[in-house]
Amino acid sequence: QVQLAESGGGLVQAGGSLRLSCTGSGRTFSSGLMGWFRQVPGKEREFVAVAWSGEGTRYADSVKGRFTISRDNAKNTVYLQMNSLKPVDTAVYYCAASSGPLNYYSADRWPYWGQGTQVTVSS
Repeated sequence: QVQLAESGGGLVQAGGSLRLSCTGSGRTFSSGLMGWFRQVPGKEREFVAVAWSGEGTRYADSVKGRFTISRDNAKNTVYLQMNSLKPVDTAVYYCAASSGPLNYYSADRWPYWGQGTQVTVSS
């Protein structure tokens, strides 16, 4: 059974930082994609960042320059370093993973998901 376990969410003041982690078990994603989405109540799940097995990464325009995604393939783990956080970043953050290529921007294309971790940024 494939599982993605997230950690690192919490409450932070605007301008602060948080680091999210997500570790996969039951399947290796070392040659696939790992990414992050976020969702607020009443809205669709929104793409945040993706990292390929090599050096390639992509970010949503809203987080570019503030968030950094990275991977440790040996640990089957993806991280999201979030700096200069804003109240609009408040959401449940979900880790996603795929063993192969896909349209990374669309949430419904990702086969594996974590349970989500709450990030709250106070003003």
